[in-house]
Amino acid sequence: MQANFWHDMWASGVVGFHQAEMNAFLTDYWQKLDLKGSEKVLVPLCGKSLDMLWLAKQGHRVLGVELSQQALDEFLTENGVTAQPIQHAHYCGYELENMTLLCGDFFRLSAEDCQDVKAVYDRAAIVALPPEMRARYVTHLRSILPKGTRYLMITMAYDQSRVSGPPFSVPEAEVRQLFSDVESIEKVHEVSFEHKGVPRTEMVFVIQT
Repeated sequence: MQANFWHDMWASGVVGFHQAEMNAFLTDYWQKLDLKGSEKVLVPLCGKSLDMLWLAKQGHRVLGVELSQQALDEFLTENGVTAQPIQHAHYCGYELENMTLLCGDFFRLSAEDCQDVKAVYDRAAIVALPPEMRARYVTHLRSILPKGTRYLMITMAYDQSRVSGPPFSVPEAEVRQLFSDVESIEKVHEVSFEHKGVPRTEMVFVIQT
């Protein structure tokens, strides 16, 4: 998918993937990662997610990466938080208390940027990518993150022929294929529902690399 697709979506204000509250799967299942509470957490394609505030309140240091400058600016404005601009070789961005927000291409993120990351929270990243980009996304994550990084990943499965993404259908079999060589993958929750006449199943995975 081209960057302009996302820039146009944010400019239109039609961002149905943004949630006005903390994600219940995050608050219910984050403890499954068995973290101490002070670890650095990567939130790829973070948008203006309130989940980053929840993670920071748990004591985590958050690293959010987002393509849209508008999304990050709205995050600051809507939540009444102040931030300092930062300098980075490949990104613009902001520094907040317990949080760094980088604006730019996720695939420019480096191992140096992620050297202290211990966990990944992916609610709307992998499902935002078409099939040809998902393998690249996971390969890039695995190449820049320290061994032992833990993931909380939320995906959705549905009949892709009946409705186009994003969010795209990423079924359990694909998740297990993409992470076939990790230490463990556990599906800790799933729920089925219907949206716009199409049955869907949302799933929560805990992945240990």
